Amino acid sequence: MVSLSAPLPVVGTGKIRSYVALTKPRIIELLLVTTLPTMFVARRGVPPVWLMVATVLGGALAAGGANAINMVVDRDIDKLMHRTRNRPLVTGAMTPRAALIFALSLEVIAFVELWRWVNLLSAVLAVSATAFYVFVYTLWLKRISSQNIVIGGAAGAVPVLVGWAAVTNSLGWAPIVLFGVIFIWTPPHFWALAIKYRDDYEAAGVPMMPVVATLKRTAGQIIIYTVLLVAISVAFAAVGHMGLLYLVSALVLGAAFLFFAVRLRQQATPKAAMKLFSYSITYLTLLFAAMAGDVLVRFH
Repeated sequence: MVSLSAPLPVVGTGKIRSYVALTKPRIIELLLVTTLPTMFVARRGVPPVWLMVATVLGGALAAGGANAINMVVDRDIDKLMHRTRNRPLVTGAMTPRAALIFALSLEVIAFVELWRWVNLLSAVLAVSATAFYVFVYTLWLKRISSQNIVIGGAAGAVPVLVGWAAVTNSLGWAPIVLFGVIFIWTPPHFWALAIKYRDDYEAAGVPMMPVVATLKRTAGQIIIYTVLLVAISVAFAAVGHMGLLYLVSALVLGAAFLFFAVRLRQQATPKAAMKLFSYSITYLTLLFAAMAGDVLVRFH
């Protein structure tokens, strides 16, 4: 339980680093990877710079707030895992009260900023993603279901909806299919990392797929999701009216993803899993870069 009676600490350089760590900056970086190219596709060209800045800023604030709330809730299990034992709430560098106030403040600022400078739809979508991440994934599914990241990962797919809504003030099939790309990409991406940190999750009692299933079975599930990922990324070429550059990129990048997934099934080692994990980030970056590049080539 978070105590709201403890005094807020004085903010110094160390505290600033702790506040930044609460937001999980590496995860927020993926906002740039997915949100901006989506805006290019929705605009069929280059959106106004002020709109891109306002959208990314609001989305980053909302995501940072969600990540901070996640750390507040998960501080009991974070101290049990080597990967997370140096987080601010575990080391005592930050109090739960300060972290929660910081997180909620970020959410309020994000909503107001997006509503004021972008539109209400993007603001509602961004904050809704936080609510889903906190209540559906963190508080409900993470500790009880091996499908936690499958369902809960939907929150990470919302930035493409925010980006599309920022440009068009509406949604449609194209952004929904893009949402599906991120939604399907998340399980193989995260399960690959969870294979390496299987012992951590087991010690914390978190039923990630590699904890409750063999590595071979997990790799088999990763292959299934990878095939689905290739299919939906190719489908976006038609739904999003993309050109040859994007279509070829989706096929080549998807084939490479499948190669790493199959190799993981064959080798069944944490090393192979981390190669897949690293490539999954490259895949997402290049796929969305191809979207933006396709638009710029064809419409400029």
